[in-house]
Amino acid sequence: MDLSYGAENERFRQEVREFLEREWNPAELDRAAMKDYVATFRQKATGKGYLYRAIPKEFGGSEQPIDVVKAQVIREEFARARAPMEVGGNGMNMVVPTLLERGTQEQKDAFIRQTMSGEYVWGQGYSEPGSGSDLASVRTKAVLDGDQWVINGQKIWTSQGMDATHMFMLARTEPGAPKHAGITYLLLSLDHPGVTRRPIKQITGGATFCEFFFEDVTTPVAWQVGDRGDGWNVSKTTLKHERAAIGSADGLGHQFAQLVKLAKSVERNGRPAIEDPLVRDALVRVEGWALAHRYSSYRLFSNAAAGEETPMVGLMMKLLLTEIGHDIAQTAQDLIGDEAMIEAAPPGTKGRGPEKWLDQIMGSLGNSIAGGTTNIQRNIIGERGLGLPRDQAMGA
Repeated sequence: MDLSYGAENERFRQEVREFLEREWNPAELDRAAMKDYVATFRQKATGKGYLYRAIPKEFGGSEQPIDVVKAQVIREEFARARAPMEVGGNGMNMVVPTLLERGTQEQKDAFIRQTMSGEYVWGQGYSEPGSGSDLASVRTKAVLDGDQWVINGQKIWTSQGMDATHMFMLARTEPGAPKHAGITYLLLSLDHPGVTRRPIKQITGGATFCEFFFEDVTTPVAWQVGDRGDGWNVSKTTLKHERAAIGSADGLGHQFAQLVKLAKSVERNGRPAIEDPLVRDALVRVEGWALAHRYSSYRLFSNAAAGEETPMVGLMMKLLLTEIGHDIAQTAQDLIGDEAMIEAAPPGTKGRGPEKWLDQIMGSLGNSIAGGTTNIQRNIIGERGLGLPRDQAMGA
C-alpha cells in the first residue's frame, strides 16, 4: 500500500504549514480575546481555501474543487498545529449539507452563513418518547395554517439542546398517509413562547441532551425543506452526513494511546498492569481492530481520491467505530477496577484520576444508539450492502 501523497500535495502541505506558523499563535490569550482571534483566524483560513471548502463563496465558504487528498492534508496539518477547523456540531455536519443538497435558495441564504459563524446552533428534532429506533413513527404534529406550520408535540435526546437557537425536525403533517409518507422536514426557531426545553441528566452525570415540548409553535412554510410529506427522504440525506461524521477514524488512535497510558499508570498485583499478559492480550486485540478501522478509512480515502466508490466499506464504518469504542471502554473498565465506583469530576477539573474513564465507558453506550442503532446499522449492511432479504413479519 502506497500511503505517500505525492510531490504536489507535499508542496501544498508546506504551504498550509507555513500559513499556520504565521497565523495561528494564540498563546496567553484570555477567553474573550480567544473567541475573536479564532473567528478572525477562520476567516483568513477560508480566504486561503483551507476551510469551508465545500461551501459556495456566496454563502461565505471558499468554494474549492473537490480534492480529498488536499482536504486530508489540511486536517492533518491543522491537527498538528492544534488549530481550529470549521465550526462543528449538528449545523455544519448535518443541516448545511442537507440545505446544499435539498434546500431552496432562500433557505441557503437565511441559514448557511449564520451556521458557519456559530450564530445559529442547531438541535436535532428526530427522536421521540416511545419511538425507539423507528424514526418514521414520529407523532409530533404540524398543521398548516395559512403560510405557517403550527407544531405540537415532544422531542427527546436532542444534542446541543441547551445551546440550540434553531432545530431541524420531522413532524407528521399527513395523519392519514402511510407513516413514511406523512412526514415533513421543518426548520424552526426555538425563540418562541411555546417551546419548553429541559436538560436530561445522563448516566455520565452530564446533561448534553434535552427534551423539548412544543405547544402551538409556528414556523414559516418557507422553512420547509423538500416537499410536504417527503420528509423521510430528506431526513435520509441528513442521516447520511451524520453517520459519515460519527464513523470517522480520526479519534480512535488517540483513544487507544490513552488506553495504553492508563495500562502503564495503574497497578495489578503490585506491578504496572501493562506487564500482565492478559492485559497485553486485550490491548493487542483492541489495537488490531483500531488499525483495521484506520486502514479501512485509508481504503475509502484512496478510492475517493481515484473517484471510485466503496459503498460496503462506507456502510460499515459507523458500526465498527461503535464496536471498537465498546472494546476500549470495556478494557478501561477492567483496568480502573474499584475506581469505577467513584463519580468522575467534570471534564476540565484538575487532578482527575482513572475514574475520568467513566465518561468514555458510559458514553460508549450512547454511541450504539446515536446516528442509527447498532442493530439498524447491521440491517442496513445486510440489506443494502450484501443484498440479503428483509426479515419477514412474525408469523408470516
